[in-house]
Amino acid sequence: MLKRTLALAIGLTLSCCTLLTQAADTLKVSAIPDEAPTELLRKFKPLGAYLEQQTGMKVEFVPVTDYPAVVEALATDRIDLAWLGGFTFVQTRLKTGNAIPLVQREQDAQFTSKFITADPTIKSLADLKGKTFAFGSVSSTSGSLMPRYFMLKDGIKPETYFSRVGYSGAHDATVAWVQAGKVDAGVLNASVWEKLVAAGKVDTTKVRVFATTPAYYDYNWTVRGTLDPALAAKIKAAFLALDPANPKDKEILDLQAASRFIETKPENYKGIEEAARAADLLK
Repeated sequence: MLKRTLALAIGLTLSCCTLLTQAADTLKVSAIPDEAPTELLRKFKPLGAYLEQQTGMKVEFVPVTDYPAVVEALATDRIDLAWLGGFTFVQTRLKTGNAIPLVQREQDAQFTSKFITADPTIKSLADLKGKTFAFGSVSSTSGSLMPRYFMLKDGIKPETYFSRVGYSGAHDATVAWVQAGKVDAGVLNASVWEKLVAAGKVDTTKVRVFATTPAYYDYNWTVRGTLDPALAAKIKAAFLALDPANPKDKEILDLQAASRFIETKPENYKGIEEAARAADLLK
């Protein structure tokens, strides 16, 4: 009986060790759902294959339904690496105390949001009074927080300035709302706007940019604070090594709308935190 009990205990221990090893060999990656799920997956596939090659680990993309889900997944160690907006990073950092931003795209140090409309009478924000307006997700840095922050600085409180405020949930959805006439105007991430225009997914004879926000820090790739520092360093080096002169690397960079990746640090997002507190979005 004792032998059987010991054998069972050893078997369970080995089984648990195997499961832990398998889990440790998989890098779980996610991203804020700022675009359609199919687009996020399309953008990630070549990057995922590259990270597998660079880390020697299986890389698994873990889709989420909304922005808070990414924050929660990082905070509870259910994912290892995530593509975050500046505001989502601030939320994650405040919740965990140790989330580490590794890299950002070069343009994320000087990011902007674009105000768009299909109404020919709208030339500036002053022309939006009493109109209908769309943000992206409530938790979006470029689709909600920073545009709201800059409007508040100009004395425009969206809930009283516009006749109706809506939240489309994603940047591409905001464009669709404006193009279909569901709202008079909206605001979105400059990078997504440029990508949609280049892909011919916006009728630019109807929809146009009429204002641009001042620049701010935005997106980054962040790892959970409990991740092995050696692995975090390897992931960071992999991003920094992407070379636009290399055709395979350029494919990855193009899908990420990046000219290249550069190092970043938590201090870069203090302005985002201040904007969130000013807009009463952080308690």
